[in-house]
Amino acid sequence: MLKGTHTFFATVSRMKYIERWALMRNSRPENLSEHSCEVAMIAHVLCTIGNVRYGRNLDADRAAMIGLYHDTTEIITGDMPTPVKYYNETIQSAYKEVEKIAEEKLLERLPEDLRPTYEQIYHPSNSVEDDYLRQLVKAADKISALIKCIEEERSGNTEFRTAKETTQKSINELQAKYPEVLDFVNEFLPSYGRTLDELSD
Repeated sequence: MLKGTHTFFATVSRMKYIERWALMRNSRPENLSEHSCEVAMIAHVLCTIGNVRYGRNLDADRAAMIGLYHDTTEIITGDMPTPVKYYNETIQSAYKEVEKIAEEKLLERLPEDLRPTYEQIYHPSNSVEDDYLRQLVKAADKISALIKCIEEERSGNTEFRTAKETTQKSINELQAKYPEVLDFVNEFLPSYGRTLDELSD
């Protein structure tokens, strides 16, 4: 490939053009870049809570990077609505295969010497630590979705009511398995949706 023609980061920068919740009426649109930043921050603090309070040895910075890149395949595939993506096992399996192909297409846009570093972000190892870390990133993704539902509800939009109930149920299940999630929900989640003045008091 000619010098200056690697397109990975230019492609990833297009996350800001991918809108989430396409089937829902939004009081404020949310793009993929915003969501990914939030997931990265939440994944980082979940790992930090695990390390500080529960004696784990999780790489919080790595979790943040996985969170930051976790949805970049949607630049190629688009954001498939959750009800469609998980409608049945056939569709879910087919979509996972499409995601895998999209990942490889993205990684091919990197110089060969940099590719292994980013392959580790897209393809975490099967170690116990990496598996736990992956689960916390998935939890961060769910928490970010719940935050969106809360913000929409606070703005008077009832469109997200069912999504909030479904997402809350998923997070309740995660809380039972991961104390880091329970701590975040108890200590940080209640302040979301408040005004700046309320947050300042």
